[in-house]
Amino acid sequence: MNASSANVTVVLQYRDPFSKAVAKNLIVVVIGISINYINASLIHTFCKHQIFYTNPRYILFIQLVVNDMIHMTLALCMFIVSYTIYRINVSICCMCVLILVITTENTPLNLACMAIECFIAICFPLRHVQICTIKRTLILIGLIWTTTMLSSLPDLFITLATVPLDFFHSKIFCLRKIVFANPIILEKRNITYILLLVIVWTTVFYAFFRILSTAQTASQDAKRARNTVLLHGFQLLLCMLAYVAPQLLDVLMQRFPHNSTDILFAYYIVVQVLPRSISPIIYGIRDNTFRGYLKKHLCWTVSNN
Repeated sequence: MNASSANVTVVLQYRDPFSKAVAKNLIVVVIGISINYINASLIHTFCKHQIFYTNPRYILFIQLVVNDMIHMTLALCMFIVSYTIYRINVSICCMCVLILVITTENTPLNLACMAIECFIAICFPLRHVQICTIKRTLILIGLIWTTTMLSSLPDLFITLATVPLDFFHSKIFCLRKIVFANPIILEKRNITYILLLVIVWTTVFYAFFRILSTAQTASQDAKRARNTVLLHGFQLLLCMLAYVAPQLLDVLMQRFPHNSTDILFAYYIVVQVLPRSISPIIYGIRDNTFRGYLKKHLCWTVSNN
């Protein structure tokens, strides 16, 4: 029995008591709904005011928010399913895992693009309008989605080519390592993640140090941009957990099988939830313009209620 199969056996063998399972699901649902409500408010504010959807910076930000909402909603559903249904159809699991993988890989690429936009705005302010146009921003978003899809879809094609079709009509405990278990896929994933992280970290570090050198003698906007890129770096650090945590998860579940459900719960909170809670802070709270319009929207909603 391989490590992945052993982990699934452990998860199904050691189930949480009913009260503990309800408490965990309640915590996850409350956190997930809260983050999605904030993100939905950000999207509503963005769509209502022209100052945002004509600004490349806010377009990239709202793309990140939409991506996080998709990821958070699906991850929340998968968490609840793991406690209620346990096993689901392989075809459904494949689609859910692919979407989660694509939205996970979208995040670091989006953060790198936002760091570059900050760099251009601070270091080349006179050329910012010519370089960062709405059309180019939309093309960039399309390239982000295309890149991550081209990176993830081969997992499905390799699985279709190497496993019997009956496998897709069976039911499994839905984990990526189970549904896409081919060694070729695992090797491709490791190479892809290393390449992705090298490119993204190089971009973020370059933008940060260029902005840092400008911020020492420039305006308050440069210092704010420096802090924003720092937050991007912290968010990127949290996103990296999705790449290194699975190996740690395997070790912990094999060493502490009786605590497997607690380990999976902690993994979900740290890897799936925390990185998605940073996005509203970067622009929803720190950005003066967005914060002002968001306050008006929330106050208007409360007054109507």
